[in-house]
Amino acid sequence: MSALLRCAALVIAVALAGCAAPPPKPPSTQVVLLPQADGKPSAVTVTTPGGTSMLSAPYQRASVREGEAAAPSVDAVSAAQMQADHAQLLQATPAPARSYTIYFQTGGTLLNPESRSVMAQVLDEAPRRPGAELLITGHTDTQGSVAINDALSLRRANEMRDLFVQRGFPASHIETVGRGKRQLAVPTADNVNEPRNRRVEITVR
Repeated sequence: MSALLRCAALVIAVALAGCAAPPPKPPSTQVVLLPQADGKPSAVTVTTPGGTSMLSAPYQRASVREGEAAAPSVDAVSAAQMQADHAQLLQATPAPARSYTIYFQTGGTLLNPESRSVMAQVLDEAPRRPGAELLITGHTDTQGSVAINDALSLRRANEMRDLFVQRGFPASHIETVGRGKRQLAVPTADNVNEPRNRRVEITVR
């Protein structure tokens, strides 16, 4: 069984109980398409030796019966029924990734005043997310050489990492990267002072 396109799909394995004269077999596998957190459309294809079916609406469900040489059958389940039947699984579904951008004063690692409150919010929220990982990417504007900006962008990312570690966030769950002036938020010529390019992007996933 394969899934194409990125989507929120929940695969539910259902155990089959054996008996002497069983009723029609329940599905051995079901795939339910969950709605995206951002509301964007998604889809998944479910393929068996007997054929392929596509789910393209939230809470559509594909069912496959063990031993049947047919394409998966498709129906729909309500959100309420999904919650009632699989509350524990749904609660264990990871929360969607969140991204934050903070900005720096020129030439160093001091945050702009408006970014301090954003950083305080991230420092408070990230440790409360079970099993969270952080990707912290530093950037610069185009002032200075490539080598200087590479080092500065990584230093910015590392200093933000250290703030999380001080709050008890596991260092092993944090990746830091310095992009220097290679990935500008606002394209400029070289040696331009652009505050929106002096940034760190923090992804909590």
